[in-house]
Amino acid sequence: MSPALPPEGRRVYIITGISGAGKSQALKCFEDFGFFCVDNLPIALIDQFADLLAHSPQMGRVALGVDIREGKFLAGLPAILKRLKARGVDHRIIFLDASDAVVIRRFSETRHRHPLGKKVDQAIREERRRLLPLKEIAHKVIDTTTMTLGELKERLSETLELTRAREMALSVVSFGYKYGLPMDADLVIDVRFLPNPNYVARLRRLTGLHPLVARYILRQPMARRFLEDYLRLMNALLPHYVREGKSYLTIAVGCTGGRHRSVCLARQLAQKLRAGGHSIQEFHRDINH
Repeated sequence: MSPALPPEGRRVYIITGISGAGKSQALKCFEDFGFFCVDNLPIALIDQFADLLAHSPQMGRVALGVDIREGKFLAGLPAILKRLKARGVDHRIIFLDASDAVVIRRFSETRHRHPLGKKVDQAIREERRRLLPLKEIAHKVIDTTTMTLGELKERLSETLELTRAREMALSVVSFGYKYGLPMDADLVIDVRFLPNPNYVARLRRLTGLHPLVARYILRQPMARRFLEDYLRLMNALLPHYVREGKSYLTIAVGCTGGRHRSVCLARQLAQKLRAGGHSIQEFHRDINH
């Protein structure tokens, strides 16, 4: 059964992102959550749509799909959103992204034509360029490269729950540099300065979630010092992020393969931040590679 989400007041979710990254699936998830969803509403009509919202209480929870099909009109979206906010209609932008290789594969599997009408690899480059201003003002960027539809729905559900919390929503994700940086990372930490358990025969097949691996890593004085110093820095910075209006922050912790050092330290960071009263989501992207 889909989660029953309580009314959130006059707030509009803008679902956008790279073609092939999952916008249509995300809108279906919002429909399951009880939202009134409109895909590809012309941007020029958003002001009139806001008038409709003002006189239709039953449409209090709304999600709009916006993408590259808007063409040159897409550049006017930030100004329209500012006008909505001035009228008391809040908004949240969720930007979906995925690696070029995965987007190309998805287009190949579905045999769909890219909205820009070019070769897919060329179209993706052009689309990324045009959508960059929108991505930069997004409240949440979700990388769907390795996600199933179920995982996307879970991430969206968590995002909606967290927007109702008073504090900033934090995510801590571990990853392996050999598989690329997480696209939705705000802060990236490289922990390859620590000894690698992969070279210890009894630890190689375990992960950073195993007590033996955690003990091996955390007995390193530099690992303990890193945790202390980074937590001190985050506790100092988080109030400033909140003050500047940032609702979400994703901290990515990387090592070579994403199975040992990054997993252990991501878990430690998540546990310690959670103990400090923060809302934390913990993910280990490459733990099963």
